[in-house]
Order: sequence, then structure tokens, then C-alpha cells
Amino acid sequence: MTISPAWIAVDWGTSNLRVWAMSDSGSVLAEATSDEGMGTLDQAGFAPALDRLCADWDAAPVIACGMVGSRQGWAEAPYTAVPCTPLSGGFATTHSSRLSVNIIPGLKQASPADVMRGEETQIAGFLAQNPRWDGVICLPGTHTKWVHISADEVVSFQTCMTGDMFAALTGHTVLRHSCGDGWDDDGFATGLDDGISRPERLAARMFTLRAEGLLNGLPQAQARARLSGLLIGAELAATKPYWLGQQVAVIGAGALSHLYVTALSTQGVAATQVNAERATLTGLTAAYRLWKETA
Repeated sequence: MTISPAWIAVDWGTSNLRVWAMSDSGSVLAEATSDEGMGTLDQAGFAPALDRLCADWDAAPVIACGMVGSRQGWAEAPYTAVPCTPLSGGFATTHSSRLSVNIIPGLKQASPADVMRGEETQIAGFLAQNPRWDGVICLPGTHTKWVHISADEVVSFQTCMTGDMFAALTGHTVLRHSCGDGWDDDGFATGLDDGISRPERLAARMFTLRAEGLLNGLPQAQARARLSGLLIGAELAATKPYWLGQQVAVIGAGALSHLYVTALSTQGVAATQVNAERATLTGLTAAYRLWKETA
């Protein structure tokens, strides 16, 4: 059966493409996903990838967020400078053979220099669900964002490459021999405490994991969890001005977000965990309504 959406929501990241056929009110009629993320496509590949995934749906306006709007994406959506509302910039528009695509711009910060693309839509979705909310939003991922929100605006933000570092260390350094599969909660807690209390020892503590495996038979699951705790602990030490004494919401994938909620709880911060897909869809819906007002 052919789906006739009022509009199509698109979350186009580096690794994956997700699309939803949407009603005018923001209800999901159908959804589809593929592994044709921005990182797998050249300039000519974006339009066919989207058309393939939406082939069974009638043509409708597209609202897209994520890396599709980057310099290496389909059409660059220039960054909007903070402080600003998360959806304050103009859309970048491009076309496939059958679809008109409107891309949400990311946000930029002049000093210290920082950028985000895709997270602004989740922030907009969270604020739509929580009007007049002030505090800090943490968005864990490959590049974790800490975002100060006040009066419905993004005031400032800071990015930490914690996820990237964990992947690089466990995949491309000597620690790949020590940090296998599995998990150990006590190991994470040990690493977290060490990382928060003495972040300047991070480089030395990481090699200890290798040495303990060789000399004392440290289990790989425990080493992996301790490394994660060390890195997240060092991140919390670096971002303390953001979360200390603040209301905090954590938006992201369930397991990773839970680690951040757990880590913050050890510092007396009762963070709220938020469903990432719901925040994304709510943010895309807010962007669609904004687009309708200005189209």
C-alpha cells in the first residue's frame, strides 16, 4: 500500500540514513532506514539514496537534519551563531528527482571554537516537550555535547571527543589486546572515580590496564569498563562548570546515556534520561512547522 505523507522527516548521519513518513500533526505513518550515511556517499549519491528509501511513499516536502547539511554533505546548511534558539537559522534547500529537501542548519560558537550539526534538532525537540526549561543538556555520542540552555536559547556549548577516543584506543592501540567484549559495572565505577579525581593521570592510568592484563590477568571486560570510566570521568572533570549545580537532561542512545546518568549521579546530579529518537522526531516536527510558516 502506498503511503501518502504530509511531509517526510529525515535524520541523515555519518553512518546511517533514517526516514519517517509523517502526518501533518507529527504522527509517524511509516519509517525506513539504510546504512547509506553521509560517510559512504559522494555528492551524486545523496539524491538516489533518499529516493530509494522513500520509493513506496508519495512525494512530499522533506525536512532533514544531521550531516547531510555539512560541507561534505548534500547541500551545506551554514551554521547559526549562538546564542540563539536551536532552530533559528534558514533552511538549505536541494532536490532529488522527486523530492524537495529542506536541511536544518547546525550551530557554531566563536570562542572557544565549536560546532554541532544534528544535535540542535534534538535540543529543539526536548525544549518543545519541556517548555521554559533552563539547565544543561548532555548529548552523549562519538562527540559528546554539553549545552547550556536559558530562555529557550542555546547560550554556549562544549564538545568532548570521548566516544571517538574510546573507539580509537580499543581499536587501534595496544589496548585493543586488553579491552575485549563484555562489561563490568565495578570496573566502570573504579575508572570513573579515578578519572574524575585525577584527570591529569589519564594517559598513565590507561596503560596500567595493559600492564594489569599482562601481570595480573585483568579480565578484558573489566579493562574495557575501566577505560570507559576513565574517559567519562576525565570528561566530567573538564565539563564541571556546565553540570555542577545545574538541572541536567541526557539525550542519546540508551546504554551510553545510562552511563552518563550513572556517572553524574556519583557527583550528586540527578540527571534525566531522554529518548533520543523521540527528541529527534519532535525537533523535526518543530522544524516542519517553522518551515510551513516561512515557505
